Amino acid sequence: MITKMKKLTFLVYHKEYEDFLNSLRELGVVHIVEKQQGAAENAELQDNIRLSARLAAALKLLQNQKHEKDAVIAANGGSAERGLQVLDEIDALQTEHSKLLQQQQTCGKEKDALEAWGNFEPEGIQRLKDAGYVVGFYTCSEGNYKEEWEAEYNAMIICRISSKVFFITVTKDGEEVDLDVEQAKLPSQSLAQLEAQYANTETALEENEKKLVALSETDIPSLKEALKQVQTEIEFSKVVLSTEQTAGDKLMLLEGWAPATSKVEIEAYLNDAHIYYEITDPTPEDNVPIELNNKGFFAWFEPICKLYMLPKYNELDLTPFFAPFFMIFFGLCLGDSGYGLFLFVGATAYRLLAKKLSQSAKSIISLIQILATSTFFCGLLTGTFFGANIYDLPLPFIQRLKSAVFMDNNDMFQLSLILGAVQILFGMVLKAVNQTIQFGFKYAIATIGWIILLLSLAFSALLPKVMPMGSTVHLIIMGIAGVMIFLFNSPGKNIFLNIGLGLWDSYNMATGLLGDVLSYVRLFALGLSGGILAGVFNSLAVGMSPDNVIAGPIVMVLIFVIGHAINIFMNVLGAMVHPMRLTFVEFFKNSGYEGGGKEYKPFRK
Repeated sequence: MITKMKKLTFLVYHKEYEDFLNSLRELGVVHIVEKQQGAAENAELQDNIRLSARLAAALKLLQNQKHEKDAVIAANGGSAERGLQVLDEIDALQTEHSKLLQQQQTCGKEKDALEAWGNFEPEGIQRLKDAGYVVGFYTCSEGNYKEEWEAEYNAMIICRISSKVFFITVTKDGEEVDLDVEQAKLPSQSLAQLEAQYANTETALEENEKKLVALSETDIPSLKEALKQVQTEIEFSKVVLSTEQTAGDKLMLLEGWAPATSKVEIEAYLNDAHIYYEITDPTPEDNVPIELNNKGFFAWFEPICKLYMLPKYNELDLTPFFAPFFMIFFGLCLGDSGYGLFLFVGATAYRLLAKKLSQSAKSIISLIQILATSTFFCGLLTGTFFGANIYDLPLPFIQRLKSAVFMDNNDMFQLSLILGAVQILFGMVLKAVNQTIQFGFKYAIATIGWIILLLSLAFSALLPKVMPMGSTVHLIIMGIAGVMIFLFNSPGKNIFLNIGLGLWDSYNMATGLLGDVLSYVRLFALGLSGGILAGVFNSLAVGMSPDNVIAGPIVMVLIFVIGHAINIFMNVLGAMVHPMRLTFVEFFKNSGYEGGGKEYKPFRK
């Protein structure tokens, strides 16, 4: 259900405009029509947007810090002013961290280069050079090293590492050394100095990280307050930029939307403030913001609809119409009563034990509970409980339940196709309703013709004794449906164009409808594959456990728990994705759903 909206137009004297906007923000129910006049050129807005991004990144950095078990984390308090100071401190720590990290990497490379040569003082090499002796550092493979270099250049092997020889030569200053090997360029510091420098840098990095952890324990609330304040200023700037100036910049014109239920409250405020305003109904050309207003069971499925897109203001909200189907589809895809019971108990326990839950979190938990309940009852159709078949138990109650609800694979396959056909036909009915609401009844005649045609074919196939296929009554019904399909698919156009478009629609319907119905086979396939995999884990748990009184049960339980945990994760993911696919593609397409609505976001702090 879509909340009814009213269009608001304000005309305010420029000197009173800022106070008016502050009061409007306190009211918190008006969605401002954003026109973004000069937003890209507004320096203050762009600065605030960049500041908001920096604050969000800093907040995420602090929230990702790891704390000690006994650490006390500040949950509330703080100020926006302190948050901006924390941002500067984090920037300084991040800059220092980058410098230290670069320094550590450079030091590490130089240390690695010296390890093969050992710890010596570079000053000693320089003293030898001052005395007239040059020390050269070389590396080569063992096959390329020649022993005559020891006599010719006073070569001395320092070490051998992985068939690589590290050696030095000692020659008089000015004497040419002709070696076809790689000459090493060593750092100007000793290995001991580099190791000390590396350790100091590592200590400095640890201190840097401790400072970040300390900030995360005390100043996250301050960062959140600063981020809220900056976002409020951004919204305020956007509203100012959405204002039109009239009468020589003396009057400010602003447009917005508000729920019809808030009309009395808004009128009372505007009358007290002596503001000129107009409240009107939306026209078909208006881009009205959308606020979904479903209650109870249907409200829990609104996040799923929002994953696709919101409806337009003048079309049906399909959330109440796909919710029951989605619930059943999820249960069939997961298809295990044990998994359903596990999810229900887990969600219920979390709801009871959690100290503070937001309204959105409560809605998500309620959705999990209802989907888990559907899974439990859909699992009874096949008798699957954690991969085992409960209908193998010789209990009278279980056997009566089996005779009442049990379905084999052939039955489950047919059930999937029947559900698909029902949802697609239901979608076509909604399409006819949508077309009637948006354009008028004559635009829905062709869709109604298709519904009549498909229902007549289904009725003749299921009840041939009541209305045989091809009988006079059936042919009359099909003839009426054909006239509706071929002559009313594009009202107001040429009759021959209508017939041509009718033929094209017939081709698309014949090819598309079959594919759409067959898509629902995934409901049967996912449930079957999940049950088979659960049974495989049960077999592994029993077959791979050792014949030992202590180790056997432990191994069996571990395989059972880990295997079913993997299976639950994979199947829950599939049980969410594939019903969404059936809803967003098959159902929305056949119901003529266009979407594209913009979410209602009132101007408030």
